[in-house]
Amino acid sequence: MKGQDSSDAVRQFVVGRDDDGVRLDRWFKRHLPQVGFATVSRWARTGQIRVDGKRADVDTRLVPGQTLRVPPGGTQAPGSRGPRTRKPLTEEEMALAERIVLTQDRAAIVLNKPPGLATQGGSGTHSHVDGLLDAYAGDNDPRPRLVHRLDKDTSGVLLIARTPGSAAYFSRHFSGRSAKKIYWALVMGIPEINDGYIDLPLAKQPGTGGEKMMVDESGEGQTARTRYRVIDRAGNRAAWVELQPLTGRTHQLRVHMAAIGHPIVGDGKYGGQAAFLSGSISRKLHLHARRLLIPHPEGDTIDVVAPLPEHFAASLAQLGFTESEGDLPLEKPQVIDPRDAQKRAARAHSKDLRKERRGERRKRGDSGKEWSGKERSGKPTGKPGGKPTGKPGAAPVGKSGGKFGKAPGKTGGRPAGKPAGKPMAKGPARPPRPSR
Repeated sequence: MKGQDSSDAVRQFVVGRDDDGVRLDRWFKRHLPQVGFATVSRWARTGQIRVDGKRADVDTRLVPGQTLRVPPGGTQAPGSRGPRTRKPLTEEEMALAERIVLTQDRAAIVLNKPPGLATQGGSGTHSHVDGLLDAYAGDNDPRPRLVHRLDKDTSGVLLIARTPGSAAYFSRHFSGRSAKKIYWALVMGIPEINDGYIDLPLAKQPGTGGEKMMVDESGEGQTARTRYRVIDRAGNRAAWVELQPLTGRTHQLRVHMAAIGHPIVGDGKYGGQAAFLSGSISRKLHLHARRLLIPHPEGDTIDVVAPLPEHFAASLAQLGFTESEGDLPLEKPQVIDPRDAQKRAARAHSKDLRKERRGERRKRGDSGKEWSGKERSGKPTGKPGGKPTGKPGAAPVGKSGGKFGKAPGKTGGRPAGKPAGKPMAKGPARPPRPSR
């Protein structure tokens, strides 16, 4: 971000790559936070803010390379935020932050999160990845940001965005499902299908404060889909599986595997005592984010594999599995334009509406058939003088209150008691035509 440093005169700044698509008011919040929203709105309303010489509103989206004219005001130029208040990190925290880095560049930092370390802080949680992010930023650099999360007891690949621009880019790909996440897990028993899909909606379990999820097929649950592939098996005792979450619900993999009767080893929360193997197998959760593939802001693809934690690697060895056999071939993620994803969602919604309307029309048609023909004319069916339908003395068949109702399930069909081969007569027969 280039610009003039003085705040006592009109200034001009060039919009940087990390600010691509950012609203004008968000640009000020990022780079001139001392200028309040009311001031920015007044400047825009009176035409004092210009983008490439033209008036701009607070919701104008910026494009890299544009020149932004800013009137006098504020004390700092974009990119010069000055010293920020940071919680000092201990030597142990700095060493941990450095040790868990798998790879990094100017857009992203990829970590191998150890099990037991939370992604974010919370009630009673003081040690977490978010608290280590200051270790990756210089004094005048923006603070790196989380763009997705892993459960506290889940280990593996965790992507951190270095800048606000890359955070927005990665977030779009995670929400658009163009990022591919591959997990390894040990599960109890052997799934009957080696390569299968689990499609079970999930919802928060009542009474748990949102800390536990459950399968909810009442229509209120959120869509959740998982693909799994069996890599290897240890007799009938346990299986080593690859999991691919096709949606991103809380605890999705854990709930889905428990729902099909194969809880993840060590997952007492969803599998109870049935989720633990006897012997020397660790009681820790055996769920590891093995691999992440996601498009890079500069056009390449990030493809990172995280080594297993000690307890998981030891369990594989004890069960006779070979770690090198677990990395199955995968396709790279397809870059999806968020606008295309919105169009697909709109088409799917329209398709669902059409199905509902077709169902309503069928229901109306079925109800109309029960009062068709004979009910409207008020004339009985059958040949004149013919035998009455059904047994002598039997009550009329069909709707209650309808004198000439249809047989159950035979709307528009033959009258009850007639032979199957003869069609139903429609009112009195015509008299024979006189011979010439």
